Amino acid sequence: MTLCIGLTGGIGCGKSTVAGLFAEHGAGIIDTDAISHRLTRSGGEAIAAISAAFGKDYIMDDGALDRAKMRGLVFSDAAAKQRLELILHPLILEQAKVQLQQLRTRPYIVAVVPLLPESPAFRQLVQRVLVVDCDEHNQVERVIGRSRMGGAEIRGIIAQQTPRAERLQLADDVIHNDAGLDSLAEQVAVLHQRYSGMQNSN
Repeated sequence: MTLCIGLTGGIGCGKSTVAGLFAEHGAGIIDTDAISHRLTRSGGEAIAAISAAFGKDYIMDDGALDRAKMRGLVFSDAAAKQRLELILHPLILEQAKVQLQQLRTRPYIVAVVPLLPESPAFRQLVQRVLVVDCDEHNQVERVIGRSRMGGAEIRGIIAQQTPRAERLQLADDVIHNDAGLDSLAEQVAVLHQRYSGMQNSN
C-alpha cells in the first residue's frame, strides 16, 4: 500500500504551496479543493443535487455554483453547511479514492484535505497527518492578498474552522509557515526523506 499523508491547515496557511513543493519531489497529490471545484462547475456532478437542495438562486447563469453566495449562506447557517457537506463530501471521497489508485506508483501520496480534522472518513484514508501551521495575522494577510475577502470575513472563516490547537493535537508532523518559502522548502525536503524512507520500509 502506498503511504498516504493527509495535509491540512487553516485558510491561508499555505497548504497549496506545500503540496506544490511535495509534487516537485515526485509525490502524488490529491487536492480535495480541486475535486470540489470540478464537482461544482458547470456540468459538475454535484450541481443537480445542490440546485435541488438550495434552489436555482445558488446556481449562476453558466450553470456553475455561485461560490460567493453559497459561502455567505453556509457561514451564517450551520444547517445549510451540513446540507452542502452531505452532498459534496461523499462525492469528493469517492473521487479521492479513485485518484489514490491512480497514484499508487508514486513514492508516497499527499492528500490535501482542509476539513481533515472534522472528517473521520478522510482520516481513514491517510496513515499520517501533516499540519501546515502559521499565526492568524499571516493567515489573514495571505488571504487578503489572493482574494476579494476582507479581514472580518476571513476571521469569521478562521473562527468556524477547527481551532489551531486541536489541529496541532492531531498532527504527526507540522510544517511552520511563518518564515518564507526557503524555510518551507527545507522543511518539505526533510519530510520528503522521512516519507520516502517510511514508504520503502512498508
